Amino acid sequence: MRSITALGFSLCLSLTAAACADDGSGGSEGSAASGDGDGQGARPGWRGLAPIAGGPRQEHGVVALDGKVYVIAGVGGELLNTGRVEVYDPREDAWSEAAQLPMALNHPNVAALNGKIYLLGGMIGEFPWTAVGDAFEYDPGSDTWTEIEPMPEGTERGSAAVGVEGTKIYLAGGLRSLTPRFQDTVLDVSSYDVATGAWEALPDLPEPRDHVGGAVVGSTFYVLGGRANGQGNVKDTVFAYDLSERAWSTRAPMPTARGGVAAAVKGDTIYVIGGEGNEEPGALGVFDDNEAYDAARDAWQELAPMTTPRHGTGAVAVDGAIYVPGGGTQQGFGSTGVTDAFLP
Repeated sequence: MRSITALGFSLCLSLTAAACADDGSGGSEGSAASGDGDGQGARPGWRGLAPIAGGPRQEHGVVALDGKVYVIAGVGGELLNTGRVEVYDPREDAWSEAAQLPMALNHPNVAALNGKIYLLGGMIGEFPWTAVGDAFEYDPGSDTWTEIEPMPEGTERGSAAVGVEGTKIYLAGGLRSLTPRFQDTVLDVSSYDVATGAWEALPDLPEPRDHVGGAVVGSTFYVLGGRANGQGNVKDTVFAYDLSERAWSTRAPMPTARGGVAAAVKGDTIYVIGGEGNEEPGALGVFDDNEAYDAARDAWQELAPMTTPRHGTGAVAVDGAIYVPGGGTQQGFGSTGVTDAFLP
């Protein structure tokens, strides 16, 4: 990978540390890294980090692998799709680049499993967008992408909820097409087995969803919030798929209905951050909400809101911190390179 040093200090983000000591170069507990200028002060629990080195990005995929955060594909500040892959190292607060994808796309369905990264479908074209089922596997050892078995014909989609369990990646819902007047949200649920390369169709979602959060806790795949056939049609629903019983049920709803959310799991807790569809005056259509779902208790808790409200990004947990790189700062297009971390 080609290294891009973003700042001259590293941040201590581990919850196991009693305190973060100043390393003498300006970075200390509570300090915010210089980003691309959101004009807001830091909030308790949130830490500003080096912005995405390659510039603004939204509608991208985010995964964690080997202690690093990968930002995959998406839409850049010039509103063009990209196949660029950038990698954030929390220990150095620095970005590097990995091999680009073989194609440029947005709203990719991505997951990390068994030391590799998988991209399973997404959306292509100049806006309006249409779904494709192309699939790729990334090997960090060789820094290469390899084409794998595509999504079965008729199930192509982007912006699905994604979860991982065992050797399988689960996809629920998603978008088949997106135009200014029509958004084709789907009910489809499927899995891809990385060991066998086989796809399997599973029972449909109770309702169509896209721009939705996904996470597996124990033997349950959770599908949180999202929207259906339009930016304003946001949902607070939580659907739970029992991976053993192969059946859907509902759980306690989210405190705040929203689409375009980022979701990350840590232990038995799922963090649902940001989103789109906010009709409050002055909100620019985006949410700063940060809510945590306790899967063991089927209960929600409201946490410290984001410093920079945004949608169209992802979130991952690394060493106790939740990382949120990039996103859109207003409903629709408004990409940013702002990157921050939440310490629960």
